[in-house]
Amino acid sequence: MPNLSSPVLIRLRMSAHDAHYAGNLVDGARMLALFGDVATELLIRLDGDEGLFRAYEKVEFLAPVYAGDYIEAVGRIVEVGRSSRRMEFEARKVIRLNPELGAESSAEVLAEPVVVCRAVGTCVTPIDKQRIKRGDA
Repeated sequence: MPNLSSPVLIRLRMSAHDAHYAGNLVDGARMLALFGDVATELLIRLDGDEGLFRAYEKVEFLAPVYAGDYIEAVGRIVEVGRSSRRMEFEARKVIRLNPELGAESSAEVLAEPVVVCRAVGTCVTPIDKQRIKRGDA
């Protein structure tokens, strides 16, 4: 996979407010919201403008996310057109609550992050909004 930009990473804890379903399960759409934030930073770094998210061409929900989990969302630009920017995203669980350790608030850092979601999408920065000029654009 070509890497046209440095990756952008956001890490945050899923709260009880993020839980949407029984058992404190977080709605998968929350991962897409994180990807939107990552995409915005990527566009600001590339174009000097927030741009617009146009479409996802692929989204895979791979593992559950619960309130209390820490999620890393990372993305990178893999293709640049005149105004379109194709991006790849991945969300990983890096810390999870584990009440089995003896307390309701017990948590553990996972030895290996668990990939919970992957996606590919396209954003657009209108040419008249691109404040950072590149020789190859």
